[in-house]
Amino acid sequence: MSHLEKSPAPGRLLLDDTSPLTALIEASQNLQSHTEYIIRVQRGVSSDNSWQVIRRYSDFDILNGSLMVCGLSLPLPPKKLIGNMDREFIAERQRGLQAYLDSITQHPLISTSLFVKKFLDPSNYSANYTEIALQQVSMFFRSDPKWEVLEPLKDMGWRIRKKYFLIKNKEQSKERFLLSWVDLGPDKFLSDKDLQSAMKLLTNLSTPYLCPLLFSSTSESSALLIRPFSEKGSLRDQICKVKPRESHLKKYCNPKKSQGLELGQIKLYGRQILEGLRLLHDGGLFFGHLHASNIIVDDDVCRVVDIENGMLGVPSILRPAFTQLRKINTTESIDVFCFGHLLYEMTYGRPPDSVPVDQFPSVPYSSVVSVLQSILSTEACKSGMPTVSALIQTPLFSDVQLKHSEKLQIKVPSRLKEALKEAKGRLEKRLHEEQRLFHQHRRLTRAQSHYGSEEEKKRRKILARKKCRQSTYENEEDVSVRNNNNSGSGASSPPTCPSSPTPPSTTGSHTTPPPPPPPPPAPDSSSCSPPLPPPSSDRAGGGRAALLSSIQTFSKGKLKKADTVDCSTPKF
Repeated sequence: MSHLEKSPAPGRLLLDDTSPLTALIEASQNLQSHTEYIIRVQRGVSSDNSWQVIRRYSDFDILNGSLMVCGLSLPLPPKKLIGNMDREFIAERQRGLQAYLDSITQHPLISTSLFVKKFLDPSNYSANYTEIALQQVSMFFRSDPKWEVLEPLKDMGWRIRKKYFLIKNKEQSKERFLLSWVDLGPDKFLSDKDLQSAMKLLTNLSTPYLCPLLFSSTSESSALLIRPFSEKGSLRDQICKVKPRESHLKKYCNPKKSQGLELGQIKLYGRQILEGLRLLHDGGLFFGHLHASNIIVDDDVCRVVDIENGMLGVPSILRPAFTQLRKINTTESIDVFCFGHLLYEMTYGRPPDSVPVDQFPSVPYSSVVSVLQSILSTEACKSGMPTVSALIQTPLFSDVQLKHSEKLQIKVPSRLKEALKEAKGRLEKRLHEEQRLFHQHRRLTRAQSHYGSEEEKKRRKILARKKCRQSTYENEEDVSVRNNNNSGSGASSPPTCPSSPTPPSTTGSHTTPPPPPPPPPAPDSSSCSPPLPPPSSDRAGGGRAALLSSIQTFSKGKLKKADTVDCSTPKF
């Protein structure tokens, strides 16, 4: 396999796992016993960030077996034992495998799974992240032996470089906690010292709508976090009515019993989540990771979890969506955009298929639809997101009575606040650059698509014919002008060779047009002057200018009287 990506800096993999991969089967090659398919894979919109992988049909079959847990029927072409080396069959199978690749790379959850990443990008996803996480956890437990691992929670979340473990405190044996190990991401712009200060701040949080950390430890490349474990699972688990500890692909790819919330729950949960966002924004903290799996509900109180993700630099699951929308260019607008997705899921029991959304399914809550339109519609995505405070003032949320009515705030030290502001600016700058590259690529793609359309091809043919006719007309005109110039300049030229054609005869007022000139004879230096050089390309190209100059400099006095022989008298 040839890989064209630049190698990341050692010690930290600066790779955005949410960046979409596209795969195109470029060719197939028949070997003695099997067929190999050459796949061109590209990350993002830049063709420079691409590589090739070679896969057999058996590799596709293994991948499909791993994805069966999703509960979806994926369009993998069937096996064929006899005649599987025929040229026509291989071409047909290649088309089927391409359709299969398109389906898995365009699915929002399947495309981010480790199975697909390993299949298309083995050089960047060959590491055993569970083993790496266990090593880090073991080192931590040596320094703090009061904790004990009960079981790993495999594939509980969608993030590839984040692993979960169910643990307990030996001093509180009945209570369960959730330990997570996460690799730092490409948007980690805080220094190690400032990151530790920020984690300490989040550990000491005491607010009703933000879930605090019980413990945090960061290194140059990763972080260990401990928080309370919710047996009921996340808000998405409750909406989809699934078991919290199951694989996220099994839980969320094709839920059978998902159902939206009642209006009262939508109003209460939505207001509490907005209060949590306002608290973060007022404190200068950036988030960007709001979705139903990051909400814990306990006794009708919503708490936002993973609020440290923004400072750890890990990419948002919705990054591919808001990278396409240039008006979503601040951390605050990202949170509002994510809230729109969450509100849609709370209302309809599933996230939107795509954004913008202009046709909303029928729902008896008109006040909910109006808020959704202000965030997810085409007009909203073009003009910009409302603020969190503006959403709180909408009729949907303004009349919600909260248990905690006192004014809440997060006290951030001034030095950390400045560091957070700088990191936020760098994060937004990287987003702006990605948005610029995406829109540049989209304009180029549209131009290429328009250039290759049938209508454009017909238009170009018509223009080519017109240009050809115009060019032919101008060439004929130039030839006529050159002939006229040559004829006009011949009257005042020096004596011609004896073999030169005689000038046209004139009788009365009529002039007999001259015949076309024969090819010039070989020059005879003894009997005639050297022939004039052929007209230059400049003169040929400027025929009209030459004609105008000839007319302006014409003098009748320079003409010589021609000797004519009158042959008009009839002979008998």
